Parts: sequence; structure tokens; C-alpha cells
Amino acid sequence: MEPICLTCGTQYASSESTPAHCLICEDERQYAGFNGQQWTTLDNLRKAHDNEFLPLEADLTAILTQPAFAIGQRALLLETSSGNILWDCLALIDQKTVHQIRERGGLAAIAISHPHYYTALVEWSHAFGDIPVYLHELDRQWVMRPDSCIRFWHGDSLRLHDGITLIRGGGHFPGGAILHWPAGAGGRGALLSGDIIQVAPDMRWVSFMYSYPNLIPLNAASVLSLAASVEEYAFERIYGAFHPRQVMADAKGALRRSVERYLEAIAE
Repeated sequence: MEPICLTCGTQYASSESTPAHCLICEDERQYAGFNGQQWTTLDNLRKAHDNEFLPLEADLTAILTQPAFAIGQRALLLETSSGNILWDCLALIDQKTVHQIRERGGLAAIAISHPHYYTALVEWSHAFGDIPVYLHELDRQWVMRPDSCIRFWHGDSLRLHDGITLIRGGGHFPGGAILHWPAGAGGRGALLSGDIIQVAPDMRWVSFMYSYPNLIPLNAASVLSLAASVEEYAFERIYGAFHPRQVMADAKGALRRSVERYLEAIAE
């Protein structure tokens, strides 16, 4: 059975012995568990956790593992007439989850914002017929369970179907990705941002960090580049990584104001 890190939720490839270290957790953007490196398995997760489906708007549903596990992010199920997309990923997948998604049309693809949410991406792909999983090539080194389902994309953007676009924002990770959904918010557009753009608890604002748990800020040049990467896209809403954090109105204005506030805060 492939081991899963208890702190970040990353599933590693099967091996004769459990890894001594989680490379993702030992990177300065994450941290090893308070009680040292510990591992679990998908079978154990299935015994103690369930996935909950929560509607956000038409054709967009949050999937949360309850009780919360590892980092505690949500995945987002985006339904389209040309095939459904899972945005970001969770360590837990079980038959109940697969059944609920198949009732909504299944999955055509998975796209993930950055390595902290790679989790059990291979399990998810295989459960829906080895569908492609889109990861940016700049984060290739953080794949801990290689598989033929992974599609590394290049450059600053990748157009999927129905006008949906993956955008390389960078920042938190070099390949940090954001999904633009033009049909979101009643056709005014929405960003699914993971924590590349982090929606704050005061949901009128967003922010940016190199490391969230270790409180390492992102430099000004990276923040400006990230903001510029989405400037050409129309969006009224931003759906972040953690439930229920989302900017539901004037999200483009909120991003601009947040960039200004952030840059003022880190200036000398």
C-alpha cells in the first residue's frame, strides 16, 4: 500500500519500506509534523473519514474531507457540458465519492494548483479511467508517485475545454496555477485559485505568501507578476483553497486593492 504523509497528505509510491522523510514537508514552505514524520494509508483514511459535497454555485461544488485531514484544503468539482474537471485534490477517495461524482457525469480531467495538493492524484485518476492530471512542469520535482496519467504543461497558460484556462501565477511555487472559469458567476467569470491567491478570512481581501505555515512573505516582484498573470481575464469571484473562503463580488477589484495593501505592508 502506498504511504500517505499524515501532515501534508501526499501519497508516495509503493516501496518495500516506509520513507524516512516526506520531502514536501521538509521543504521550507511546509513543516514536518509536531510529533515527527508519520504515515497512514488510504485504507485507514477510509475507515475514519468521509468526503462531503457542498454546493457553491451552479455547476461548482466543494468537496471536503471530514473530519479534516492533513492541510485541510477543499477540492472543487467543476461541471461542464464537455466534461467535468476536478480542481485541486484530496488524499481521500472512496467508492461513495466516486459514485457521487459519476452521478454528476464523472470526470474528464484533474488540474492541481501546486504540490501541497497533489495528495492522491494517481488514485483519483485511476478511479475515473486514467484521466489526465494537469501539473505545471516547473513543479515536476515534487511528484512523489509518478504515473502515466500526469500531463506536465508548459508556459504561462493552457486552454482546456469550454474556454477554461489554466494560468501560471507562480508565487507560492514556480508552477503555481490558477483556473479561470469564464462561465462562473453567471458568465462574469471566476478564478479557482487554491492558495496561489489566498482568500483571507475577511473575504473582501486576498493575500500571498511564499510559506503560509512558516509565515514567509512573498516578495514584491512575485506578487506583481502573479497579479499581472490574471489581469486579462474577467472574474467576479475567487474561490480559494479553504472552505468557505471565497470572494463573491468584485473579485478583480479585491485583488487589485489587496496587491496595493500587501506591497505597502512589506515596503521599507
